[in-house]
Amino acid sequence: MSLINYITQIQFDFGAIHLLKEECARIGMRRPLVVTDKGVRAAGIIDIVLGALSNAEPVPIYDGTPPNPNEAAVREAVAAYKESDCDGIVAVGGGSAIDLAKGVAVCATHEGPLQSFAVIEGGSARITSRTAPVVAVPTTAGTGSEVGRGAILILDDGRKVGVISPFVVPKVAICDPTLTLGLPPVLTAATGMDAIAHCIETFLSPAFNPPADGIALDGLWRAWRHIERVMHQPDDRAGRLNMMSASMQGALAFQKGLGCVHSLSHSLGGMNPRLHHGTLNAIFLPAVIDFNKDAPSVRDEDKLNRMAKAMDLGSGAGVAPSVRAMTERLGLPTGLAQLGVTREMFPDIVRGALKDHSHKTNPRVASESDYMAMLEASM
Repeated sequence: MSLINYITQIQFDFGAIHLLKEECARIGMRRPLVVTDKGVRAAGIIDIVLGALSNAEPVPIYDGTPPNPNEAAVREAVAAYKESDCDGIVAVGGGSAIDLAKGVAVCATHEGPLQSFAVIEGGSARITSRTAPVVAVPTTAGTGSEVGRGAILILDDGRKVGVISPFVVPKVAICDPTLTLGLPPVLTAATGMDAIAHCIETFLSPAFNPPADGIALDGLWRAWRHIERVMHQPDDRAGRLNMMSASMQGALAFQKGLGCVHSLSHSLGGMNPRLHHGTLNAIFLPAVIDFNKDAPSVRDEDKLNRMAKAMDLGSGAGVAPSVRAMTERLGLPTGLAQLGVTREMFPDIVRGALKDHSHKTNPRVASESDYMAMLEASM
């Protein structure tokens, strides 16, 4: 059975950040904890957020979010949340800060360690309406976590897992492209390819959800046309607007599920948290597209040719090589070897991928040997 569900209120425009106080009040959030990272704080964005909140009392801030959020950071932020007697969270940053905030929203209001709420541990059923409300303010255009129903977090045992529930969807997303104008070119490229990967992989997912398919395909159309422009012209407002929309759209389609790209990225990212998720997605995407091209759901709905049209390509055969070429033009690594990955790591990567929640929603069921072949093609 298909689940078609859109429940997040989204404020989307240049200057939307100024609606933050109003939106917090609307959902009854009076004492927020701001969750962010040191880079976003150093860039002055938190000052803008505090100005928009204009609280009479000081607002507590947790800025210890690591590049790949983990269980230790969740515990630290939960302690800050409880110490200040907070009643909600304003998450400011990229997917890492927003995902961390979701983990805090669950763990601050439920008994048990983060592990007990992971999908692969049967944890979704343990997450209830007690979850603290989150207002998400993205400062990158990639993950779309501001409208997603899940968080990707690294447990103390090194596993990179999904915490997924309708109750972790942010109550409000404040999408203000102004906050992305200062994003460095390399992060613009890596997060932009993350958005492209999300749009492609959700579109290819076999779940029946035509609204999500349309949203993902339009997001791909926007991202493909603007990603190079915003990397070379960081102040291009139209480009930033369209990239933030593509990011949001890819995540709105997450309810269809993802696939082998994310199974591999989650596994390898858990093994080496220093690797950027969007860069890994860009590297794995061509091999996974090739693997999925003959899946009945992909072939019967002519999905490769429909993507090719959105990307202004001649035919579906050009999708995978065009993704690889775009990654190269953006100056990102195009192979795992460039990241220090070795073939000796393959068995561990595959073991993690087979256990990942995204493995089950790929258009084709991937075996151990299939994953080994995808890794080899991605070297």
